[in-house]
Amino acid sequence: MKSTDASASSKNPLKALIFDIKKFAVHDGPGIRTTVFFKGCNLRCVWCHNPESIHSYPEIAFFEDKCIACGNCFKACKTGALRLVEGKALYEEAKCTRCGSCTEVCYAEARFMYGKWMTLDAVLEEIMKDKPFYDNSGGGATFSGGEPLLQAEFVAELARLCHANGVTVAVDTAASVPWSAVEMVLPHTDYFLVDLKIMDSELHRKHCGTPVEMIHDNLRRLSKAGARIVIRVPVIPGYTDSQENLRRIAEFAHGLKGVESLELLPYHGLGESKYRRLGRQYLLSGVKAPPRERLEELAAHAQRFGLLVKIEA
Repeated sequence: MKSTDASASSKNPLKALIFDIKKFAVHDGPGIRTTVFFKGCNLRCVWCHNPESIHSYPEIAFFEDKCIACGNCFKACKTGALRLVEGKALYEEAKCTRCGSCTEVCYAEARFMYGKWMTLDAVLEEIMKDKPFYDNSGGGATFSGGEPLLQAEFVAELARLCHANGVTVAVDTAASVPWSAVEMVLPHTDYFLVDLKIMDSELHRKHCGTPVEMIHDNLRRLSKAGARIVIRVPVIPGYTDSQENLRRIAEFAHGLKGVESLELLPYHGLGESKYRRLGRQYLLSGVKAPPRERLEELAAHAQRFGLLVKIEA
């Protein structure tokens, strides 16, 4: 289904770096949703399960189990970043210009480009294809990442166009950005899904790369502005899963207006293979998902502050 907005963005030059668009998402806000994943993040959480979202440029991943050793990628590479040495594939990232030539000739899809620049029209068209599902389920579009508010101008205009076409908008953000970026998207955002990982600022800096005060300040401002807020807490064993951390988060959330629920997101190791494909080290290898009993214990702890607490699957 094409956009029906007469003032659509066909003449708008804005583009954004997108690494995925997920249809029929059911964990990124109410109803059935289309989640648009923006590439680039200013946090460096050690447990990040979307490493392909971190850098603000396209990246090439290698799915070794798909490779059929046809050799097309070596022939396509013009910079020498990818070559065959003594029968083994050698990839030198420093020489790679990320032109994507190797991915275009890889028929087995063993080499895949994460991230492409998309126009407002192109993203909106993907969102609008599933509008009947949004209408029937109370769903809509969710903008996630990475950190979507690093591309706030695009997100704000896309949100405006979604509203013009009768589609609700949720923004999934860590909120570790200047208030000006949040304020830009505020008029056209129905729900803010805000990650709040660690209350202690020094621990947040150690494990996530930034202090936490900006996140707290943005949440207070959103509350004052009357925004609908869902606070999401990733439960990472050894990092965020202490009762003291949950107590402080719940107490903080209790003091905000507009917080509709607090969601506990249990750790999983499904992102580990992504690190291998990108040639990076995964620091949490061997960490196990928290047992259900522990999640329920933490949920009960947070519920003492009068919050609606959900445990995501």
